[in-house]
Amino acid sequence: MADQTHPSQPADPDRGPVRRGGQILSGAAAAAPTFDQLLLDTRQSGMTAPPVSDVASTTSDAWRVLRIQAEFVEGFGTLAQLGPAVSVFGSARTGEGTDEYALAREVGRRLAEAGFAVITGGGPGAMEAANRGAHDVGGVSVGLGIELPFETGLNPYVGIGVDFRYFFARKVMFLKYAQGFIVLPGGFGTLDELFEALTLVQTGTVSRFPVVLVDRAFWGPLVDWIRGALEARGMISPGDVDLLSVVDTAEEAVALMAAVQQGGRA
Repeated sequence: MADQTHPSQPADPDRGPVRRGGQILSGAAAAAPTFDQLLLDTRQSGMTAPPVSDVASTTSDAWRVLRIQAEFVEGFGTLAQLGPAVSVFGSARTGEGTDEYALAREVGRRLAEAGFAVITGGGPGAMEAANRGAHDVGGVSVGLGIELPFETGLNPYVGIGVDFRYFFARKVMFLKYAQGFIVLPGGFGTLDELFEALTLVQTGTVSRFPVVLVDRAFWGPLVDWIRGALEARGMISPGDVDLLSVVDTAEEAVALMAAVQQGGRA
């Protein structure tokens, strides 16, 4: 059964080691806020951390700029020679032994067999399954981890891993080095990546970038809402919903990616 602990719960001060960028922390230090929290959550609600004034020398905005720059340099340097790749998104709560886990694993395997590197968030669940599928057939398996209070580290099937402190730096890597997204059933994080990609395609920021949703039963109601609410009320242009492709199988999803890579249409 999947862990039902809510991810927004604060870190346990007695927990084991966790990664914070290049740091490995345990005990009370592991309960300190992440770098994203220090940057974005000025309220510092419920955090067991020193006052901001005590750590100002390393968390001031000027120092953050250098940290952010370093994240981009690390990501660009690691992934620059990656070759054709697809980013795969899905729930971290997808349990091994479920149909969803098997689907994600098949997606990873088929992508690798088609010559794509598989990029995920490097975590458990569907991310682990997609990395595992690529690993099964000797493909390139990439994990882009993120510092979170409940972080468990990169899954064991990641061959190339980069840990990020800041979500926005990580998001750039998902988009910059992928030829498209395959999106499996997931929660808020999955939806965040999905709608960011759609916005960039809609605005022409990226082009020829297929976004494929796998599992019609799961995604169908969302697509119906986009068509029946957003398009019907003029919130998006007629046809914008067609930026999405919805399929049921890993084979269909990978075929769409291969078609775009070869100069076809999603």
